[in-house]
Amino acid sequence: MTAPVTQDPPSAVRPKRKDAKSGAGGSRLGRYILVRLVLIIPTVFILVSMVFLLMHLIGDPITAALGGRLSPDQLQARIHAAGYDRPIFIQYFEYIGKVFTGNFGTTLSDHRPVSEILVTYGGATLELAFYALIVAFIVGIPLGMLAAYLRDRWPDAVLRVLAILFYATPVFFAGLLLKLVFAVWLDWLPVAGRASTRTELDLQLLPHPTGIHLIDAIASGNMNDVGDVLIHAVLPGIALGLLTAGVFLRLVRLNMIGTLSMDYVDAARSRGVGELRLVRKHAYKPALVPIITVIGLQVALLLGGAVLTETVFEWKGLGFMLVQYLNARDFVAVQGIVALLAVIVAVTNFIVDVIAALIDPRVRY
Repeated sequence: MTAPVTQDPPSAVRPKRKDAKSGAGGSRLGRYILVRLVLIIPTVFILVSMVFLLMHLIGDPITAALGGRLSPDQLQARIHAAGYDRPIFIQYFEYIGKVFTGNFGTTLSDHRPVSEILVTYGGATLELAFYALIVAFIVGIPLGMLAAYLRDRWPDAVLRVLAILFYATPVFFAGLLLKLVFAVWLDWLPVAGRASTRTELDLQLLPHPTGIHLIDAIASGNMNDVGDVLIHAVLPGIALGLLTAGVFLRLVRLNMIGTLSMDYVDAARSRGVGELRLVRKHAYKPALVPIITVIGLQVALLLGGAVLTETVFEWKGLGFMLVQYLNARDFVAVQGIVALLAVIVAVTNFIVDVIAALIDPRVRY
């Protein structure tokens, strides 16, 4: 009699296929992250090179900053001492080498290392961008969900128009309008600055300040300072955050409407699941994935808007200092600040791409 042929049960085989699939997915994710990390180097290189070339199209920085205030002989002596009379490609390779070692040069107007300015004022700009993102999330995502829930009704049309207004309104105009209403007419909020003079003095006494007032105020343990910092951040955070809130509102609305038209949502609807529950349980999370993917682009938009916002509210960050150095025609400082902002955008896009890949398995090379 022939012995029966034994076969492994399906349950014994499935875990192996699952593990192999999981391992393949993990290797693809690792390869994706590695490729994105390697791409940062040429991206930063191209951005810094473009900044250098654009700055040098107007001539040498010495003439731009001091031309008309020095005699031709003195001006030429300064140009020669700084090395700006050498061939452009020699200056370029020297500048690139210094940038990759953290040396952005020395300002012409106040003779400060540009790297010191970047460290001193960079935290303020990042803090403002953080407040703006919080406002964008708080305003844009709930209103986008509401617009999807009320789609094809008049409140949906109102919210879509509101999203366009948020995005199209110039940041400086929104800032001036907010200052006029809430700081001048109502006198509810401070007009300008990152904190009151008393809080600024308290934070300067900390042994190791980070330059980010909220973190420093929390580290000081003084809740009055924390409240003062947050109150000063309300108006500039709203002025800059509404710009991105309009993008989030429209993006969440479109993606939620697309999700609500899927077959599995129609099946749930046919079983008697309410529309509000469908929005909260089925369409909410899928609509957030595109939000993660566009945050990198919005950071570039926020940093550009921060220049105007910081000027309007006298928020002393990189944008505020950039305007000061532009007025002084100090293009060495301008070049360093713009190069750093470009690096921040490149690194932020890398981080966002990694987060999107972790959330959505479809994001792979």
